[in-house]
Amino acid sequence: MSGSAQLVRADLDRLLPLLEARYLLPFAGGEAALLAEAMTYSLKAGGKRIRPVLCMLAAESVGAGAESALGCAVALEYIHTYSLIHDDLPAMDDDDLRRGKPTCHRVFGEGQAILAGDGLLTEAFTVLAADPALPPSRRVEALKVLGEAAGWQGMVGGQSLDLEGEQQTRAGAVSLAQLQVIHRLKTGALLRAALEMGAIAGNATPAQRQALRAAGEAMGLAFQIKDDLLDATSTEAAMGKRVGKDQGKGKITYPLLLGLAGARSELQAATERALCLLQPLPNPLSLSRLATYLAERSA
Repeated sequence: MSGSAQLVRADLDRLLPLLEARYLLPFAGGEAALLAEAMTYSLKAGGKRIRPVLCMLAAESVGAGAESALGCAVALEYIHTYSLIHDDLPAMDDDDLRRGKPTCHRVFGEGQAILAGDGLLTEAFTVLAADPALPPSRRVEALKVLGEAAGWQGMVGGQSLDLEGEQQTRAGAVSLAQLQVIHRLKTGALLRAALEMGAIAGNATPAQRQALRAAGEAMGLAFQIKDDLLDATSTEAAMGKRVGKDQGKGKITYPLLLGLAGARSELQAATERALCLLQPLPNPLSLSRLATYLAERSA
């Protein structure tokens, strides 16, 4: 492990216990025990917890404590997990594995998986609306950012365009502009929201909030390009899920349009753009290290 990766690992070891102490609490009781089990199963399936960590590091980058962004971080992880449950369904990506384990619908059935996603989506807003760490005005701001990023003009809209794009790819009618819109909405919107919500939680200045929002957009693009590259070049054992599925389903990807070398060039450019935007912040080091690590990851 490189020195930079060790420092990122140290940040994860410091921040993830904060998340893990909180994110399962809402599902400890309630009448719908099977549904709670399905939601908990997917939340505990592992993963990098990138969005909540980015949110907490964004708060730290403007001089606040990570705990100030914890409610935002939990909400982001709920939204992300819900999106994965629904993405894996037969009507979407039709995946049997997620993070090396059977997907939610393979374990609990399609109906319960749909409801598990719905439950996590709505619980995200419940948790954030009741967050005692944020003054009411900042809760409203964070709720607005999350709703826009997760909704039909953000992540859900990007998923819709991605499904449309599969048909267009098979017909040979795709463009880089279409791909950029899909990536900006499907993946970039929630990553951008993670940094902007961290800025809100950390009581950032307007200029700092704008810088983090723009950096989040660049990091979101880089993250999706890297995912495209990994799907084209990695193995199922390394990824913990099926690879090569993008080409098989006719999805628009950066390697498809630009080739591997062109995609890697775009990845580097987006990462460098994010790093430049982060540099003027009061405490950008940990966030910048994570941005670099995400571009270099192997899974």
